[in-house]
Amino acid sequence: MPPCRRAASLPAISPHNLVDFEVDHDLPRSDYETQLEALQHRLELIQAAYIMQGLEGIVAIEGWDASGKGGLVTRMNATLDPRFCKVWSIAAPTREEAARHYLWRFWQRLPGNREIAVFDRTWYGRVLVERVDGFTPEPRWRDAFKEINEFEALLLADGVRLVKIFLHTTQAEQDKRLEERIKTPWKRWKTGTDDYHNRSQRAAYVEAYEDMFRLCSPPSAPWHVVAANDKKWARVRSLELICEALGAGVDLSWPEPDAELVKIAEKALGKKLD
Repeated sequence: MPPCRRAASLPAISPHNLVDFEVDHDLPRSDYETQLEALQHRLELIQAAYIMQGLEGIVAIEGWDASGKGGLVTRMNATLDPRFCKVWSIAAPTREEAARHYLWRFWQRLPGNREIAVFDRTWYGRVLVERVDGFTPEPRWRDAFKEINEFEALLLADGVRLVKIFLHTTQAEQDKRLEERIKTPWKRWKTGTDDYHNRSQRAAYVEAYEDMFRLCSPPSAPWHVVAANDKKWARVRSLELICEALGAGVDLSWPEPDAELVKIAEKALGKKLD
Protein backbone atom coordinates (compact mmCIF):
# COMPACT_ATOMS: atom_id res chain seq x y z
CA MET A 1 0.00 0.00 0.00
CA PRO A 2 1.54 3.38 -0.93
CA PRO A 3 2.14 5.85 1.89
CA CYS A 4 -0.66 8.29 2.60
CA ARG A 5 -0.23 11.92 1.63
CA ARG A 6 0.93 13.83 4.69
CA ALA A 7 -1.42 16.36 6.25
CA ALA A 8 1.52 18.77 6.30
CA SER A 9 5.26 18.71 6.77
CA LEU A 10 6.67 19.87 10.07
CA PRO A 11 10.30 20.52 10.94
CA ALA A 12 11.82 18.40 13.67
CA ILE A 13 12.15 20.57 16.77
CA SER A 14 14.13 19.27 19.73
CA PRO A 15 13.73 20.13 22.47
CA HIS A 16 10.13 21.00 21.76
CA ASN A 17 8.90 24.50 22.48
CA LEU A 18 5.12 24.36 22.63
CA VAL A 19 4.72 27.86 21.21
CA ASP A 20 6.12 26.50 17.93
CA PHE A 21 3.05 24.26 17.64
CA GLU A 22 0.39 26.92 18.14
CA VAL A 23 -0.79 26.66 14.55
CA ASP A 24 -4.36 26.90 13.23
CA HIS A 25 -4.51 24.31 10.48
CA ASP A 26 -7.67 23.91 8.42
CA LEU A 27 -7.81 20.49 6.80
CA PRO A 28 -10.82 20.34 4.41
CA ARG A 29 -13.44 17.78 5.41
CA SER A 30 -13.15 15.86 2.12
CA ASP A 31 -9.37 15.56 2.47
CA TYR A 32 -9.76 14.55 6.09
CA GLU A 33 -12.19 11.75 5.33
CA THR A 34 -10.06 10.42 2.45
CA GLN A 35 -6.84 10.44 4.48
CA LEU A 36 -8.51 9.07 7.61
CA GLU A 37 -9.93 6.10 5.71
CA ALA A 38 -6.54 5.32 4.15
CA LEU A 39 -4.75 5.54 7.50
CA GLN A 40 -7.33 3.37 9.25
CA HIS A 41 -6.90 0.75 6.54
CA ARG A 42 -3.13 0.88 6.96
CA LEU A 43 -3.56 0.38 10.70
CA GLU A 44 -5.71 -2.67 9.95
CA LEU A 45 -2.85 -4.11 7.89
CA ILE A 46 -0.35 -3.32 10.64
CA GLN A 47 -2.55 -4.96 13.26
CA ALA A 48 -2.97 -8.05 11.06
CA ALA A 49 0.83 -8.27 10.79
CA TYR A 50 1.17 -7.95 14.58
CA ILE A 51 -1.32 -10.78 15.07
CA MET A 52 0.34 -13.04 12.49
CA GLN A 53 3.90 -12.30 13.62
CA GLY A 54 3.40 -12.05 17.39
CA LEU A 55 4.48 -8.40 17.64
CA GLU A 56 3.74 -5.84 20.37
CA GLY A 57 3.12 -2.09 20.19
CA ILE A 58 2.35 0.81 22.50
CA VAL A 59 0.74 4.14 21.66
CA ALA A 60 1.24 6.65 24.49
CA ILE A 61 -0.93 9.77 24.32
CA GLU A 62 -0.62 12.92 26.42
CA GLY A 63 -2.00 16.41 25.93
CA TRP A 64 -3.99 19.23 27.41
CA ASP A 65 -7.50 18.67 28.74
CA ALA A 66 -9.92 18.85 25.77
CA SER A 67 -7.05 18.53 23.28
CA GLY A 68 -8.70 15.61 21.45
CA LYS A 69 -7.11 12.54 23.02
CA GLY A 70 -10.39 10.63 23.19
CA GLY A 71 -11.31 11.52 19.61
CA LEU A 72 -7.93 10.31 18.41
CA VAL A 73 -8.30 7.00 20.27
CA THR A 74 -11.80 6.55 18.80
CA ARG A 75 -10.58 7.06 15.21
CA MET A 76 -7.54 4.88 15.73
CA ASN A 77 -9.56 1.95 17.05
CA ALA A 78 -12.56 2.34 14.76
CA THR A 79 -11.54 -0.47 12.40
CA LEU A 80 -9.19 -2.50 14.62
CA ASP A 81 -9.99 -5.87 16.18
CA PRO A 82 -10.69 -5.03 19.86
CA ARG A 83 -9.51 -8.48 20.95
CA PHE A 84 -5.95 -7.45 20.15
CA CYS A 85 -6.06 -3.73 20.97
CA LYS A 86 -6.39 -2.66 24.61
CA VAL A 87 -7.14 0.95 25.60
CA TRP A 88 -6.10 2.09 29.06
CA SER A 89 -7.58 5.35 30.34
CA ILE A 90 -5.22 6.34 33.14
CA ALA A 91 -6.62 8.20 36.13
CA ALA A 92 -5.36 8.66 39.68
CA PRO A 93 -3.85 5.46 41.09
CA THR A 94 -5.95 3.22 43.31
CA ARG A 95 -4.92 2.63 46.92
CA GLU A 96 -3.30 -0.66 45.88
CA GLU A 97 -1.41 1.01 43.03
CA ALA A 98 -0.30 3.96 45.17
CA ALA A 99 1.25 1.53 47.65
CA ARG A 100 3.68 0.31 44.97
CA HIS A 101 6.29 1.84 42.67
CA TYR A 102 4.52 4.22 40.27
CA LEU A 103 5.51 2.13 37.24
CA TRP A 104 3.95 -1.04 38.70
CA ARG A 105 0.48 -0.36 37.40
CA PHE A 106 1.84 0.21 33.89
CA TRP A 107 3.77 -3.07 33.90
CA GLN A 108 0.41 -4.75 34.54
CA ARG A 109 -1.01 -3.16 31.38
CA LEU A 110 1.80 -3.80 28.90
CA PRO A 111 0.75 -5.56 25.69
CA GLY A 112 1.30 -9.26 25.18
CA ASN A 113 2.30 -10.91 21.94
CA ARG A 114 0.01 -9.87 19.05
CA GLU A 115 -1.35 -6.88 20.98
CA ILE A 116 -1.31 -3.10 20.69
CA ALA A 117 -1.86 -1.14 23.91
CA VAL A 118 -3.10 2.46 23.83
CA PHE A 119 -2.51 4.62 26.88
CA ASP A 120 -4.72 7.71 27.27
CA ARG A 121 -2.44 9.41 29.84
CA THR A 122 0.69 7.56 30.82
CA TRP A 123 3.54 6.89 33.24
CA TYR A 124 4.60 10.49 32.63
CA GLY A 125 2.11 11.55 35.28
CA ARG A 126 5.00 11.31 37.74
CA VAL A 127 6.74 14.26 36.06
CA LEU A 128 3.53 16.10 35.14
CA VAL A 129 0.52 16.20 37.49
CA GLU A 130 2.47 14.80 40.45
CA ARG A 131 5.10 17.48 39.91
CA VAL A 132 2.76 20.39 39.26
CA ASP A 133 0.38 19.63 42.14
CA GLY A 134 3.14 18.71 44.56
CA PHE A 135 2.04 15.10 45.08
CA THR A 136 5.64 13.89 44.73
CA PRO A 137 8.73 15.55 46.26
CA GLU A 138 11.02 17.22 43.74
CA PRO A 139 13.99 14.81 44.16
CA ARG A 140 11.68 11.87 43.37
CA TRP A 141 10.05 13.33 40.29
CA ARG A 142 13.45 14.45 39.01
CA ASP A 143 14.71 10.87 39.40
CA ALA A 144 11.73 9.73 37.34
CA PHE A 145 13.13 11.13 34.09
CA LYS A 146 15.96 8.59 34.22
CA GLU A 147 13.63 5.82 35.42
CA ILE A 148 11.18 6.44 32.58
CA ASN A 149 13.94 6.42 29.97
CA GLU A 150 15.18 3.11 31.37
CA PHE A 151 11.63 1.71 31.45
CA GLU A 152 11.08 2.58 27.80
CA ALA A 153 14.54 1.29 26.85
CA LEU A 154 13.63 -2.08 28.38
CA LEU A 155 10.44 -2.19 26.31
CA LEU A 156 12.29 -1.34 23.10
CA ALA A 157 15.01 -3.90 23.82
CA ASP A 158 12.25 -6.50 24.19
CA GLY A 159 10.98 -5.67 20.70
CA VAL A 160 8.02 -3.47 21.66
CA ARG A 161 7.34 -0.64 19.22
CA LEU A 162 6.55 2.61 21.03
CA VAL A 163 5.14 5.89 19.75
CA LYS A 164 4.51 8.91 21.99
CA ILE A 165 2.04 11.61 20.89
CA PHE A 166 1.39 14.95 22.59
CA LEU A 167 -1.65 16.97 21.47
CA HIS A 168 -1.16 20.71 21.90
CA THR A 169 -3.88 23.34 21.85
CA THR A 170 -3.68 27.04 22.58
CA GLN A 171 -5.36 28.43 25.69
CA ALA A 172 -8.00 30.11 23.52
CA GLU A 173 -8.89 26.84 21.78
CA GLN A 174 -8.98 24.90 25.03
CA ASP A 175 -11.31 27.51 26.54
CA LYS A 176 -13.61 27.22 23.52
CA ARG A 177 -13.83 23.46 23.95
CA LEU A 178 -14.36 23.62 27.71
CA GLU A 179 -17.26 26.01 27.15
CA GLU A 180 -18.70 23.68 24.51
CA ARG A 181 -18.57 20.77 26.94
CA ILE A 182 -20.78 22.62 29.38
CA LYS A 183 -23.22 23.92 26.76
CA THR A 184 -23.60 20.59 24.93
CA PRO A 185 -25.59 18.14 27.09
CA TRP A 186 -24.07 14.93 25.76
CA LYS A 187 -20.54 16.27 26.26
CA ARG A 188 -20.97 17.26 29.91
CA TRP A 189 -19.64 13.94 31.15
CA LYS A 190 -16.27 14.91 29.64
CA THR A 191 -15.60 17.84 31.97
CA GLY A 192 -15.27 18.54 35.67
CA THR A 193 -13.56 20.75 38.21
CA ASP A 194 -10.17 19.16 37.48
CA ASP A 195 -10.21 20.75 34.01
CA TYR A 196 -10.32 24.21 35.53
CA HIS A 197 -7.80 23.44 38.24
CA ASN A 198 -5.39 22.22 35.56
CA ARG A 199 -6.16 25.26 33.42
CA SER A 200 -5.09 27.54 36.26
CA GLN A 201 -1.70 25.77 36.29
CA ARG A 202 -0.99 26.20 32.57
CA ALA A 203 2.37 27.94 32.98
CA ALA A 204 3.60 25.23 35.35
CA TYR A 205 2.42 22.53 32.94
CA VAL A 206 4.17 24.19 29.98
CA GLU A 207 7.43 24.06 31.96
CA ALA A 208 6.80 20.43 32.93
CA TYR A 209 5.90 19.39 29.37
CA GLU A 210 8.96 21.05 27.87
CA ASP A 211 11.20 19.37 30.46
CA MET A 212 9.56 16.06 29.54
CA PHE A 213 10.26 16.60 25.83
CA ARG A 214 13.83 17.67 26.53
CA LEU A 215 14.73 14.87 28.95
CA CYS A 216 12.66 11.95 27.61
CA SER A 217 13.01 12.13 23.83
CA PRO A 218 15.88 9.80 22.92
CA PRO A 219 16.16 9.02 19.18
CA SER A 220 14.66 5.59 19.82
CA ALA A 221 11.57 6.96 21.61
CA PRO A 222 10.99 10.64 20.81
CA TRP A 223 7.96 12.70 21.72
CA HIS A 224 5.92 13.90 18.74
CA VAL A 225 4.09 17.15 19.40
CA VAL A 226 1.01 17.62 17.21
CA ALA A 227 -0.69 20.98 16.76
CA ALA A 228 -4.27 20.16 17.72
CA ASN A 229 -6.29 23.36 17.29
CA ASP A 230 -7.79 21.67 14.19
CA LYS A 231 -9.07 18.29 15.37
CA LYS A 232 -9.19 16.87 11.84
CA TRP A 233 -5.60 17.81 11.08
CA ALA A 234 -4.41 16.52 14.46
CA ARG A 235 -6.08 13.14 13.98
CA VAL A 236 -4.59 12.63 10.55
CA ARG A 237 -1.13 13.78 11.61
CA SER A 238 -1.22 11.59 14.74
CA LEU A 239 -2.36 8.54 12.80
CA GLU A 240 0.46 9.11 10.30
CA LEU A 241 2.96 9.09 13.15
CA ILE A 242 1.37 6.01 14.69
CA CYS A 243 1.44 4.14 11.38
CA GLU A 244 5.06 5.11 10.80
CA ALA A 245 6.18 3.97 14.25
CA LEU A 246 4.13 0.78 14.58
CA GLY A 247 4.79 -0.21 10.98
CA ALA A 248 8.55 0.45 10.98
CA GLY A 249 10.37 -2.66 9.81
CA VAL A 250 7.19 -4.75 9.83
CA ASP A 251 6.51 -7.06 6.88
CA LEU A 252 3.06 -6.05 5.65
CA SER A 253 2.97 -8.42 2.69
CA TRP A 254 0.07 -10.84 2.49
CA PRO A 255 0.84 -14.31 3.90
CA GLU A 256 0.44 -17.26 1.56
CA PRO A 257 -2.52 -19.49 2.48
CA ASP A 258 -1.61 -22.67 4.34
CA ALA A 259 -1.61 -25.52 1.81
CA GLU A 260 -3.11 -28.06 4.22
CA LEU A 261 -5.86 -25.63 5.22
CA VAL A 262 -6.67 -25.01 1.55
CA LYS A 263 -7.12 -28.77 1.01
CA ILE A 264 -9.44 -29.03 4.01
CA ALA A 265 -11.45 -26.00 2.85
CA GLU A 266 -11.76 -27.31 -0.72
CA LYS A 267 -13.04 -30.64 0.55
CA ALA A 268 -15.51 -29.03 2.93
CA LEU A 269 -16.76 -26.47 0.43
CA GLY A 270 -16.82 -28.89 -2.48
CA LYS A 271 -14.93 -26.66 -4.88
CA LYS A 272 -11.45 -25.64 -5.97
CA LEU A 273 -10.10 -22.48 -4.34
CA ASP A 274 -7.84 -20.50 -6.66
